[in-house]
Amino acid sequence: MSRSTPINNIGPLRRLSIALFVVLVLGTGLAQDDIEREGYFEVRSASTEQQGGVHTLDARLQLVLSSEALAALESGVTLTIEIELQVIRVKRFLIDAVDAELAVRYELEYRPLSQRYIVKNLNSGDQDTFATLYSALNSLGRVQGLPVIDDALLLPDRSYRLRLRAMLNTQQYPAPLRLLFFWRGQWQLQSEWFEWSLER
Repeated sequence: MSRSTPINNIGPLRRLSIALFVVLVLGTGLAQDDIEREGYFEVRSASTEQQGGVHTLDARLQLVLSSEALAALESGVTLTIEIELQVIRVKRFLIDAVDAELAVRYELEYRPLSQRYIVKNLNSGDQDTFATLYSALNSLGRVQGLPVIDDALLLPDRSYRLRLRAMLNTQQYPAPLRLLFFWRGQWQLQSEWFEWSLER
Protein backbone atom coordinates (compact mmCIF):
# COMPACT_ATOMS: atom_id res chain seq x y z
CA MET A 1 0.00 0.00 0.00
CA SER A 2 1.47 3.33 -1.03
CA ARG A 3 1.92 6.10 1.48
CA SER A 4 1.75 9.81 0.77
CA THR A 5 4.83 11.91 1.42
CA PRO A 6 4.40 14.76 3.92
CA ILE A 7 5.06 18.16 2.39
CA ASN A 8 7.79 18.84 4.97
CA ASN A 9 9.78 15.90 3.58
CA ILE A 10 9.88 17.35 0.08
CA GLY A 11 13.22 18.96 -0.71
CA PRO A 12 13.43 22.78 -0.95
CA LEU A 13 14.21 22.67 -4.69
CA ARG A 14 11.13 20.52 -5.33
CA ARG A 15 8.95 22.82 -3.22
CA LEU A 16 10.27 25.79 -5.24
CA SER A 17 9.46 23.99 -8.49
CA ILE A 18 5.93 23.21 -7.29
CA ALA A 19 5.33 26.79 -6.16
CA LEU A 20 6.54 28.22 -9.47
CA PHE A 21 4.52 25.71 -11.46
CA VAL A 22 1.35 26.60 -9.56
CA VAL A 23 1.94 30.32 -10.16
CA LEU A 24 2.58 29.79 -13.87
CA VAL A 25 -0.43 27.50 -14.38
CA LEU A 26 -2.99 29.32 -12.27
CA GLY A 27 -1.98 32.74 -13.53
CA THR A 28 -1.36 35.95 -11.68
CA GLY A 29 -4.30 36.14 -9.33
CA LEU A 30 -2.04 37.19 -6.48
CA ALA A 31 -0.62 40.12 -8.42
CA GLN A 32 -1.19 43.52 -6.97
CA ASP A 33 -4.75 44.73 -7.73
CA ASP A 34 -5.08 41.76 -10.15
CA ILE A 35 -3.81 44.04 -12.94
CA GLU A 36 -1.89 42.33 -15.73
CA ARG A 37 1.37 44.17 -16.33
CA GLU A 38 4.42 43.32 -18.35
CA GLY A 39 7.09 44.83 -16.11
CA TYR A 40 10.36 46.34 -17.27
CA PHE A 41 13.90 47.13 -16.11
CA GLU A 42 15.59 50.36 -17.17
CA VAL A 43 18.87 52.09 -16.37
CA ARG A 44 17.93 55.76 -15.93
CA SER A 45 21.43 57.13 -15.28
CA ALA A 46 24.95 55.95 -14.47
CA SER A 47 28.29 57.62 -13.81
CA THR A 48 31.64 56.90 -12.21
CA GLU A 49 34.10 58.93 -10.21
CA GLN A 50 37.58 58.21 -8.93
CA GLN A 51 38.01 57.97 -5.17
CA GLY A 52 41.38 57.03 -3.74
CA GLY A 53 42.49 55.50 -7.03
CA VAL A 54 39.34 53.40 -7.41
CA HIS A 55 36.54 54.11 -9.89
CA THR A 56 33.15 53.88 -8.15
CA LEU A 57 29.68 53.67 -9.66
CA ASP A 58 26.53 55.68 -8.97
CA ALA A 59 23.43 54.58 -10.89
CA ARG A 60 19.65 54.88 -10.87
CA LEU A 61 17.54 51.96 -12.08
CA GLN A 62 13.81 51.61 -12.66
CA LEU A 63 12.72 48.09 -11.67
CA VAL A 64 9.09 47.13 -12.29
CA LEU A 65 8.08 43.49 -11.80
CA SER A 66 5.70 41.77 -14.18
CA SER A 67 2.46 40.26 -12.89
CA GLU A 68 3.90 36.73 -13.02
CA ALA A 69 7.11 37.68 -11.20
CA LEU A 70 5.11 39.55 -8.58
CA ALA A 71 2.74 36.62 -8.09
CA ALA A 72 5.69 34.26 -7.71
CA LEU A 73 7.31 36.57 -5.17
CA GLU A 74 4.12 36.79 -3.11
CA SER A 75 3.82 32.98 -3.29
CA GLY A 76 7.19 32.56 -1.57
CA VAL A 77 9.53 32.36 -4.57
CA THR A 78 12.81 34.23 -4.14
CA LEU A 79 13.75 36.41 -7.12
CA THR A 80 17.34 37.15 -8.12
CA ILE A 81 18.05 40.56 -9.63
CA GLU A 82 21.48 41.03 -11.22
CA ILE A 83 23.34 44.21 -12.11
CA GLU A 84 26.03 43.61 -14.75
CA LEU A 85 28.84 46.08 -15.51
CA GLN A 86 31.55 45.90 -18.16
CA VAL A 87 34.74 47.96 -18.51
CA ILE A 88 35.57 48.21 -22.22
CA ARG A 89 38.92 49.32 -23.67
CA VAL A 90 38.41 51.37 -26.82
CA LYS A 91 40.58 50.33 -29.76
CA ARG A 92 41.12 52.49 -32.83
CA PHE A 93 41.31 49.89 -35.56
CA LEU A 94 40.23 46.66 -33.86
CA ILE A 95 37.18 45.44 -31.99
CA ASP A 96 36.89 46.97 -28.52
CA ALA A 97 37.97 44.65 -25.69
CA VAL A 98 36.07 43.88 -22.47
CA ASP A 99 38.85 44.23 -19.88
CA ALA A 100 36.75 43.68 -16.75
CA GLU A 101 33.27 42.50 -15.78
CA LEU A 102 31.39 42.84 -12.53
CA ALA A 103 28.09 41.18 -11.57
CA VAL A 104 26.26 42.16 -8.39
CA ARG A 105 23.40 39.81 -7.47
CA TYR A 106 20.55 40.53 -5.08
CA GLU A 107 17.87 38.22 -3.71
CA LEU A 108 14.39 39.65 -3.23
CA GLU A 109 12.13 37.67 -0.89
CA TYR A 110 8.69 38.24 0.64
CA ARG A 111 7.89 36.86 4.10
CA PRO A 112 4.13 36.76 4.60
CA LEU A 113 4.20 36.18 8.37
CA SER A 114 6.05 39.45 9.01
CA GLN A 115 4.77 41.06 5.79
CA ARG A 116 8.26 42.27 5.05
CA TYR A 117 10.36 42.29 1.89
CA ILE A 118 13.97 41.12 2.29
CA VAL A 119 16.78 42.31 0.00
CA LYS A 120 20.08 40.44 0.31
CA ASN A 121 23.28 41.33 -1.51
CA LEU A 122 24.72 37.95 -2.50
CA ASN A 123 28.16 39.47 -3.13
CA SER A 124 28.60 41.07 0.30
CA GLY A 125 26.03 39.22 2.41
CA ASP A 126 24.41 42.50 3.51
CA GLN A 127 20.66 42.33 4.09
CA ASP A 128 17.87 44.90 4.55
CA THR A 129 14.15 44.61 5.25
CA PHE A 130 11.37 46.80 3.86
CA ALA A 131 7.70 47.27 4.65
CA THR A 132 6.65 47.65 0.99
CA LEU A 133 7.69 46.26 -2.37
CA TYR A 134 8.03 49.81 -3.67
CA SER A 135 10.65 50.68 -1.02
CA ALA A 136 12.52 47.40 -1.64
CA LEU A 137 12.70 47.96 -5.41
CA ASN A 138 13.54 51.62 -4.89
CA SER A 139 16.50 50.62 -2.72
CA LEU A 140 17.63 48.07 -5.32
CA GLY A 141 17.47 50.80 -7.94
CA ARG A 142 19.87 53.12 -6.10
CA VAL A 143 23.51 52.14 -6.58
CA GLN A 144 25.93 54.39 -4.70
CA GLY A 145 29.71 54.22 -4.40
CA LEU A 146 30.04 50.69 -5.81
CA PRO A 147 33.77 49.95 -6.41
CA VAL A 148 34.29 49.02 -10.08
CA ILE A 149 38.01 48.90 -10.90
CA ASP A 150 41.34 50.18 -9.63
CA ASP A 151 42.74 52.90 -11.89
CA ALA A 152 46.18 51.23 -11.71
CA LEU A 153 44.75 48.31 -13.70
CA LEU A 154 43.88 50.59 -16.64
CA LEU A 155 46.38 51.50 -19.34
CA PRO A 156 47.33 55.18 -18.99
CA ASP A 157 47.23 56.02 -22.70
CA ARG A 158 43.93 54.29 -23.54
CA SER A 159 40.30 55.37 -23.49
CA TYR A 160 37.65 53.32 -21.75
CA ARG A 161 33.89 53.19 -21.69
CA LEU A 162 31.53 51.38 -19.39
CA ARG A 163 28.15 49.77 -19.88
CA LEU A 164 25.56 48.69 -17.36
CA ARG A 165 22.35 46.67 -17.41
CA ALA A 166 19.94 45.04 -14.95
CA MET A 167 18.12 41.74 -15.34
CA LEU A 168 15.93 39.19 -13.60
CA ASN A 169 18.22 36.16 -13.35
CA THR A 170 16.44 32.78 -13.58
CA GLN A 171 19.55 30.57 -13.69
CA GLN A 172 19.00 29.30 -10.14
CA TYR A 173 15.74 27.57 -11.10
CA PRO A 174 15.55 23.97 -12.41
CA ALA A 175 16.17 23.50 -16.15
CA PRO A 176 12.51 22.70 -17.07
CA LEU A 177 11.36 25.94 -15.44
CA ARG A 178 14.11 27.95 -17.16
CA LEU A 179 12.89 26.58 -20.48
CA LEU A 180 9.34 27.59 -19.59
CA PHE A 181 10.51 31.09 -18.61
CA PHE A 182 12.23 31.41 -22.00
CA TRP A 183 8.84 31.22 -23.73
CA ARG A 184 7.03 33.50 -21.30
CA GLY A 185 7.72 37.16 -21.97
CA GLN A 186 6.84 38.28 -18.45
CA TRP A 187 10.01 36.62 -17.15
CA GLN A 188 12.29 38.23 -19.76
CA LEU A 189 13.02 41.29 -17.63
CA GLN A 190 16.27 42.85 -18.82
CA SER A 191 17.21 46.45 -19.46
CA GLU A 192 19.07 47.77 -22.46
CA TRP A 193 22.78 48.46 -22.02
CA PHE A 194 23.49 51.97 -20.72
CA GLU A 195 26.89 53.21 -21.92
CA TRP A 196 29.14 56.13 -21.00
CA SER A 197 32.80 57.16 -21.18
CA LEU A 198 35.11 56.63 -18.21
CA GLU A 199 36.47 59.93 -16.91
CA ARG A 200 40.06 59.69 -15.63
